[in-house]
Amino acid sequence: MARSVRDAATLLSALAEGPHAEADYRRYLDPNGLRGARIGVVRTMFGANPDVNAIAQSSIDMMKRLGAEVIDEVAFPKMDQIWEAELEILLHELKAGMATYLAARGGPMKTLKDVIDFNEREKTKEMPYFGQEMFLRAWEKGGLDSPVYLEALAKCKQVARVDGIDAVCAKQNLDALFTPTEGPTWPIDWINGDHFTSSASTAAAVAACPHITVPAGDVHGLPIGVSFFGPAWTEGKLIRLAYAFEQERKARRAPRYLPTVQY
Repeated sequence: MARSVRDAATLLSALAEGPHAEADYRRYLDPNGLRGARIGVVRTMFGANPDVNAIAQSSIDMMKRLGAEVIDEVAFPKMDQIWEAELEILLHELKAGMATYLAARGGPMKTLKDVIDFNEREKTKEMPYFGQEMFLRAWEKGGLDSPVYLEALAKCKQVARVDGIDAVCAKQNLDALFTPTEGPTWPIDWINGDHFTSSASTAAAVAACPHITVPAGDVHGLPIGVSFFGPAWTEGKLIRLAYAFEQERKARRAPRYLPTVQY
């Protein structure tokens, strides 16, 4: 989204709207923002890559040195409890969102089914290497008033937000939760597909809570980030923490745009 926390704060200032939005999130850019902060470490999201875990651990040590109080570790619900419910939400909202988008856009496409039919007619040009399984599954779903959708939405909110981010932060009086963002970027695998070694984005995304990731190092030349996330409407607090981390760590490296590997 941005090359720095300052740029991200500037972008958020332009995008944010609603009763909780602030005019200028750049006011939270404090290089001493980690001093006195209470940060909980979610080690269940660390994944299996020892190099990534080592970067996260050195980040924790650095935050302590900068005056943060680190609670290591905090108990957090396992996100594998909501994979099926999260997929139900995605499929229902894909169908509804496409209808809204196409109606506003105008043109011959009116619904997701129109897109599916077009893709099928033009599949040799539109989809020579992949199918449209997600579109097909989404079209079979009901609307956003469907009991299946509403039940999945409630389950995700309960696990990720009520029992997750909100409960953990309230119990430990935390300013934010901390974990590695992901494992190293994986190579394209035409046979087995993508393979995640870890990911910290699900909980905040499902809970509709803020989450910011900051460069923390690299593994074999691939960038590794760490994440700060917390309860709803704590964007300013997370910006303060991330900015202080960024100013001390200085881990971002400009992309080198290496040549594509030839097979």
